[in-house]
Amino acid sequence: MSADLSAMPVVDIDAHWTEPPDLWSSRAPARLKARAPRIEVNEEGRQNWVVGTDTVLGPPGLSVIQPDGSKVTGTLSLGTLDEQNTAMCDPKGRLKLMDTLGIQAQIIYPNALGFAGGSIMELDDAELRGFCITGYNDAIGELQANGEERLFPQAVLPFWDVDLSVRELKRCRETLGLVGFTMTDSPQEWGLPCLNDPYWDPVWATAQELQLPVNFHIGSGGFGTSFAWDGYEPPRWLAVTSVALFLNNARCILNLIFSGLLDRYPDLKFVSVESGIGWLPFMLEACEYQLDENMGSDRCGLKLRPAEYFQRQIYASFWFEKNQVARTIELLGEDNIMFETDIPHPTCLYPGVRQHLEDTLGELEPRVQRKIMYETAAKLYRLPLPS
Repeated sequence: MSADLSAMPVVDIDAHWTEPPDLWSSRAPARLKARAPRIEVNEEGRQNWVVGTDTVLGPPGLSVIQPDGSKVTGTLSLGTLDEQNTAMCDPKGRLKLMDTLGIQAQIIYPNALGFAGGSIMELDDAELRGFCITGYNDAIGELQANGEERLFPQAVLPFWDVDLSVRELKRCRETLGLVGFTMTDSPQEWGLPCLNDPYWDPVWATAQELQLPVNFHIGSGGFGTSFAWDGYEPPRWLAVTSVALFLNNARCILNLIFSGLLDRYPDLKFVSVESGIGWLPFMLEACEYQLDENMGSDRCGLKLRPAEYFQRQIYASFWFEKNQVARTIELLGEDNIMFETDIPHPTCLYPGVRQHLEDTLGELEPRVQRKIMYETAAKLYRLPLPS
């Protein structure tokens, strides 16, 4: 590994936290304690998060890293918390693991509530639903406080209520010190307006004022209709779905570019999380072509061209990609690309983080390496880094 690359810090902009089993129960008021999210064991002996009477949220952590540090393939999650590496939920253990992998800081996303809180949308109890959000944000505020300026979890919002979302966004920044938030890319799935509707303007205006990036993690709009054909066994379903979910983020970025939202909020930053970068040059080239062919000389009122919007306000990250990474960065521009690992999920880049960076970025100029490995993320999320 080159001396320059090996000495550079790494900011991992997509990792996940395995929520501890008492996250909500330890914070719930007495009237909600019995219905707050909790771990229960099913008939097969596997653990699941359950909320309300019997609403199953999913397995505990979506983690495939075992206590001995080895990674299990072919499964969505190890069945119980005891089978999972405790570094996924313990901040001190997480920092030690990051040290072994050569990672300075992580941007961290939830598991149990879904990647933007959508898993609780079927709850009729508004108070319980709201507590699921505020209890989680309180907990990640503590996680960040105990993370030695290296762990930066992203807030979730009660997106079913714009006024509540604005208040929670302010609380998360001004009281808890959080540095960004994750948002559903498909509110229309729950009967809410699309993201470019003025309905959402209070959220966008607040985020822009507070300089908080908007993160669209794949799966944040739910899984909807299965991408996999009938009859797929779980490993095959997981492979198909993991790839197909990238397309949802492509749709989200496409609509951001053409909707006019970016003209209304020119200082607001958006991040496409866990979706790779290889598809972006094709999509942007297609957007440029279609704009010229179909939208006339006035561009239907858009102030910029698609590539200009991307370079001004949209960011993406890579992790598993090996082929043509350097060329993709050249096509997209060096200021909008970051790096992630997706630890501890089934598709995570683990354990060879530094070697992968050497293989993909080793031939780039140190200036570009620095931007992708840490500078762009540190600027976007306003992170402290060692001098």
